[in-house]
Amino acid sequence: MGILFGTDGVRGIANVELTPEMAFDLGRAGSFVLAQQDSNSRPRIMVGKDTRVSGDMLEAALLAGICSTGADALTLGVIPTPAVAYLTQQYNASCGVVISASHNPVQDNGIKFFGPNGYKLPDDTEAQIEKLVLEGTKDLVRPQGADVGTIYDVTEATNRYLAFLKSCYTGQQDLSSLTVVLDCANGASYQAAPKLWESLGAKVVAINNQPNGININDRCGSTHTASLKKAVIHYKADLGIAYDGDADRCIAVDERGNELDGDFIMTICALDMFRQGTLKPNRIVATVMSNIGLDIALKREGILVDSCAVGDRYVLEKMMENSALLGGEQSGHIIFLAHATTGDGLLSSLKLAEVMKRTGLPLSELAREMEKQPQMLVNIKLEDKDTILAHDLVVASMQAAERKLGEQGKLVVRPSGTEPLVRIMAQGPNQDLLQEVINEISASIEQAQQK
Repeated sequence: MGILFGTDGVRGIANVELTPEMAFDLGRAGSFVLAQQDSNSRPRIMVGKDTRVSGDMLEAALLAGICSTGADALTLGVIPTPAVAYLTQQYNASCGVVISASHNPVQDNGIKFFGPNGYKLPDDTEAQIEKLVLEGTKDLVRPQGADVGTIYDVTEATNRYLAFLKSCYTGQQDLSSLTVVLDCANGASYQAAPKLWESLGAKVVAINNQPNGININDRCGSTHTASLKKAVIHYKADLGIAYDGDADRCIAVDERGNELDGDFIMTICALDMFRQGTLKPNRIVATVMSNIGLDIALKREGILVDSCAVGDRYVLEKMMENSALLGGEQSGHIIFLAHATTGDGLLSSLKLAEVMKRTGLPLSELAREMEKQPQMLVNIKLEDKDTILAHDLVVASMQAAERKLGEQGKLVVRPSGTEPLVRIMAQGPNQDLLQEVINEISASIEQAQQK
């Protein structure tokens, strides 16, 4: 990661850390760098956003930066992040840009780039853009007259994306027998998700689908599923789906109101693909934060689980390295590489429903394939993350924790790539032991901060 770019683009508090000036420079630098890799005489850059109030401000600055280099901007409006990745390929654009901070609170925002192939930019390309932004973009090309870029609205963007998603549904039956509750997080999926499910025949109950610019991810969506659980029980639904603010991830709720995270969704889909003969090779990719229960369930069927660092870019790298078709994170960010180049919450939820229809089993029954092992996760707010984690006290505490957990346990202590947090995750057969080791590591971090 660089100074500006984290694991998922550039993020910060909108108008404080991620300012209009920075958005303008990112537009100039990004369009300039990517234009050098594009054979088209006039680069075209697609721009989408979520529902945050700061999105319009940052979009205006970004578009100005893009057009100032002579590139055209194709605006998609409010649309899921994976739609931008897909449409960038479909329109043969030089790149795609998303203005979103995903599951983060409303005060945050972010800018991330997709290359012309729909994949997130490689590290060296991000480094080139970052270098130009940090050094200043005033000396970059400034075309005049007819050579200045133009802004075009792509009005059919959402419909083209939904048509693609429907083509990915390979079930023999429509979804007319399913009642589904959709928590749209007051975010980018608030129109697209209900429209998709209704077009496939499902009875849809949409909640948190009235964005006002400031209620995105506010006690709703994939990180706050309480309201979704209640709605599933109230409406006697077969399935509940919670998307995050930019809809690149999802969490499921079964008909009994039980939450099923990304590990459960991957287990269900991987086993179905394996039994259908479409999981070739027989392996998936999961991060170090995945639950041990996923490994046990899949290895029992002879499916290998490759582990990687947290972050969808690392999941994708490992998938491509090992030719895996399925990979993802416990947070619900899942990549179906046969269909998409990035995580897609709408696609993942559709694939889950496909398994339900194919097997005729309720979601609670499908989830029984995986037994979740005790797991504890604590987030500690910490600005100077890397320095503190390298402190002797903290290192010694982590080593002691790993010895206590032994072979039956798992410990991950990592700085967040998107927030000023350190995440401490412990797994093992004994809940009291998990609490003990987390308390000890937390105490060592506090002591290190005081020294």
